[in-house]
Amino acid sequence: MSSCLYPKLKSYLCPVTPPPLEGPAEDARSNTEQEKARREQQHQHSVKCDKYVEAVVKPRQEAVLRKKEEHFYSMTGQSWKLSQGFTLGGEEQMTAHTDGDDETPNQRAARKRKELEVPNPAPVQTQLLKEKKIISLPDEPSEDANGVVKIALRCPSGRTVRRRFFKTCRSTVLLDWLHKSGYSPTLYALYTSYPRRPLLTQTDLSIADVGILSHTTLNVEEKDPSTC
Repeated sequence: MSSCLYPKLKSYLCPVTPPPLEGPAEDARSNTEQEKARREQQHQHSVKCDKYVEAVVKPRQEAVLRKKEEHFYSMTGQSWKLSQGFTLGGEEQMTAHTDGDDETPNQRAARKRKELEVPNPAPVQTQLLKEKKIISLPDEPSEDANGVVKIALRCPSGRTVRRRFFKTCRSTVLLDWLHKSGYSPTLYALYTSYPRRPLLTQTDLSIADVGILSHTTLNVEEKDPSTC
């Protein structure tokens, strides 16, 4: 019975006072203080973030970039770009001011290297430039002229060129014609169709002397290196 009556008596003797109600002014003041606290906390976080970036992030990025740069220059053979270098003429001044026992082994080696260096002389042109050969073919005779033969060149590209010559022309004119057609006589030669054999061309032989007495087709082929 006492356990049931005691709480009721306590509530009558010591009534609970409710918390005071806050007015609009107190709510505004509380919001202002909270906003100020949030701004200060955000500022502290920003300061810590900036310090972390300057102290940790940037050094790491610079180290990674430096390693990539060293790897790139080492792979391209330009490692000298990573060195600080020296002032132009500094090595000569360094060796000039050092003498006797005061110079280091590196300085001594540099001095000896300078003494052994000899400027390369300008190359002397010992041979005169070859004059460019001007190729001129004789005028092409008409078809009804006496002693005329028509010759066709079957080129490696599949193109066929034709021209008329007098049988009395030198046989070397065929080589000039081959050159003007775009095939150098040093790399290509003329071969008869059947039987296949290289055409003999010499200054003292005419077209008739090499066996071309009628209309003929010649093949343009590359020379065999073993026979050159």
